[in-house]
Amino acid sequence: MNQREQAVAAPEAGDDAGSGEPPEESSSTGAPPQNGGRGLFQRFMSLFRGRNGSTLREDLADALADGQHDSAPFSPGERAMLHNILRLREVRVEDVMVPRADIEAVELSTTLGELLKMFEESGHSRMPVYAESLDDPRGMVHIRDAVTQLTRSARAKKPRGAKRAAAKTADLDLGQVDLTRTIGDLSLTRPVLFVPPSMLASDLMNRMRAARTQMALVIDEYGGTDGLASLEDIVEMVVGDIEDEHDDEEPMITKAGDGVFVVDARAEIDDVAEAIGDGFAAEEHSEDVDTIGGIIFNTLGRVPARGEVVQAIPGFEFHVLDADPRRVKRVRIVQLRMPGRRARSLRDHPADEA
Repeated sequence: MNQREQAVAAPEAGDDAGSGEPPEESSSTGAPPQNGGRGLFQRFMSLFRGRNGSTLREDLADALADGQHDSAPFSPGERAMLHNILRLREVRVEDVMVPRADIEAVELSTTLGELLKMFEESGHSRMPVYAESLDDPRGMVHIRDAVTQLTRSARAKKPRGAKRAAAKTADLDLGQVDLTRTIGDLSLTRPVLFVPPSMLASDLMNRMRAARTQMALVIDEYGGTDGLASLEDIVEMVVGDIEDEHDDEEPMITKAGDGVFVVDARAEIDDVAEAIGDGFAAEEHSEDVDTIGGIIFNTLGRVPARGEVVQAIPGFEFHVLDADPRRVKRVRIVQLRMPGRRARSLRDHPADEA
């Protein structure tokens, strides 16, 4: 986290942060650096020199509101990041958490072998641990602890009288590892934070820093598990999505043809409306739900089956491509043709199409 904070506050690469004066022109291009050679922090502080009677937050909000012209002190990316920082005090845990239906967790009786396989398939470095259901959480397990247990068990025993130099070898005998022992038997669980959905995301970040952990389970008023929040989720609220080698690269919204869009059911309504354009009038639903899957559930009052066609918004059909008993996963949104023309039908786009 400290590195990310430094990335926000530190001067831009190539700036002279120490002198406060613009550096000399670049020897490769001969052009002066952007923003007069001043770093982000210097440009940030120069906005507030000589201002009295207002808070730093108010000054920054005014500067961002006025900074839309070419000579603005911040680039569009910097401006978006600072806007997100100002919004952070209004964001609650429920706004950034992974919903219960999407939590990947392991049971306390999971064996070491099964755990390693789940880590490989999920790409996560830590997962919640539960006893009988997610409403009975017992902590979390970190892949580092699983690997440590594996190497300790696999470390070959040195025979008596072996030379000291031989003790420095890193030979491992994986045949000695008992992969049938469970998470509970091996005591691999670590404590996890429990927080309410109404907690401010900034407060959760402070609690995570104090507890030196990066995961929290969100518990509702009845003691049930409502979701999962991580430090990465909060940081992404400021800097945007952080992609790594395990993230699914499939886009949330894909244009599959003229007036046809294949959409992840978790896609935000506003993002889908922007992609489709005029005519996608979802105002009726946007007050109650945030996602495309929410629109479908809000219309039917239930989770639809794969292959169902729902008319939730005038002029559009929602073809359910993938769903399970708990939620909708993928949807094809088809914009109907103008009056006098044949509307697109389910036969034109079979439900099993990828």
